[in-house]
Amino acid sequence: SNVLRMSSGVQIKPKAAIQKSKTSPLPCSPEPAIKPQPKPSDKLNPKTIDPFGVHSQPSSVFAATYAKGGIPCRLVHGSVKHRLRWECPPETVPFDPLLVTLAEGLRETKHPYTFVSKEGFKELLMVEGAAEKAVPLLPRLVPVLKAALAHSDEEVFGRGLDALVQLSAVVGPSLNDHLKHLLTNLSRRLTDKKFREKITVALQKLEQYGGKASVAVIKSKIPTYCS
Repeated sequence: SNVLRMSSGVQIKPKAAIQKSKTSPLPCSPEPAIKPQPKPSDKLNPKTIDPFGVHSQPSSVFAATYAKGGIPCRLVHGSVKHRLRWECPPETVPFDPLLVTLAEGLRETKHPYTFVSKEGFKELLMVEGAAEKAVPLLPRLVPVLKAALAHSDEEVFGRGLDALVQLSAVVGPSLNDHLKHLLTNLSRRLTDKKFREKITVALQKLEQYGGKASVAVIKSKIPTYCS
């Protein structure tokens, strides 16, 4: 009844019917394409790994070396205390560049890098003949320790301070020529009550291991220090 029949036999739809047909959806609109889900095996395919991804590159020199197996010791979890397991006796390991690399790791803030770097640095300096091996590395070790002592993280600073005292105990007066480069950061931290006592004890250790010549160096940077 909505179709008008003309004398010529042509059928004309009413205007309302035409507009309705234009706005009505198509009955056979295609379904949206379903994105295929990746297979579990795709994760093992190197082609699916983004070489520029956030986790594709280690965040530091120490992390990269550790990932490649360049640190010959690993963390062993204990029920009470963690320890390191060396792949070979530490006295047979070349200090160059391992001692410098472990010092670089003192600035790490993630586990297990924090423990491996701190404990590895200490244990390597405990081997027989450590002094002869460490003294030639002082020009490279001092800038690395200086960076740890200047770090904003309190735990990093604490590890750097411990490492400095450990190094001083091994190399003795040989550290005096480099000591002035490390004392500026200690002087700044002396205003912090958390570290005042620890830094004072560390300075006394530096004097003990460095001898009388170290006192003049310490006082040049920290005039308030009392021998």
